[in-house]
Amino acid sequence: MVLASLATQLEQYAYELFSAHMLQHMLLTIVAAPLLLLGAPVNPLLRGIPAGIRRRVVGPVARWRPLRALVHTVRSPLVAGILYVGGLYYWHIPRVYDAAVEDPLLHSVEHGWYLATALLFWGVVIDPLPFRSPLPHPARIVYLLLAGAAQNTILGGVLAFSSRVFYRHYETSSLAYGIDPLTDQRTGGAIMWVPGDMIFLLGASFAFFNWLGSEEDEQRRREAGT
Repeated sequence: MVLASLATQLEQYAYELFSAHMLQHMLLTIVAAPLLLLGAPVNPLLRGIPAGIRRRVVGPVARWRPLRALVHTVRSPLVAGILYVGGLYYWHIPRVYDAAVEDPLLHSVEHGWYLATALLFWGVVIDPLPFRSPLPHPARIVYLLLAGAAQNTILGGVLAFSSRVFYRHYETSSLAYGIDPLTDQRTGGAIMWVPGDMIFLLGASFAFFNWLGSEEDEQRRREAGT
């Protein structure tokens, strides 16, 4: 999904259409990131590294206290949420957005930020082995609704109901496709708002059913111990 976002014709369309650029960002943050974590890639990647390198390099690095402290900090719900939501708003500031679209290096930084912070965000509500989510199941639902769906609705709604074009870069490029720039921007907002909220709500539903499943497992363990 990362390749589908960045290494296909969508990348060219994203330069010319705000709506395509928004689709690209949504694929990175709310499709690719959770799917990567659900695939639990850490253990398979470690098993693919030669044993000598795991023992002499990976092990000492993983046990390095400053790195462990950094990982613990950025995986906290508050920090992960601030980095993800703050980045979402920051990169949509018009002058920042225009600069990122027109500068290839800054554009790569933007994509890297979106993917990295989305992995942190979803890592709070998914158990990406060998890591565990720092939140109990009920709190994961609230987290997805407040830091995910609510913020997505606010920004997507602003773009979907805008009465002016915010981004100078797209003021004329969409006309080549017969699309009015304001319509293009509103379409991008709708892509963020509707499909985005649906995925966050789907994630909250999964968190709810996982909560029920964990409660049932706990009840069985209690009954087995009596």
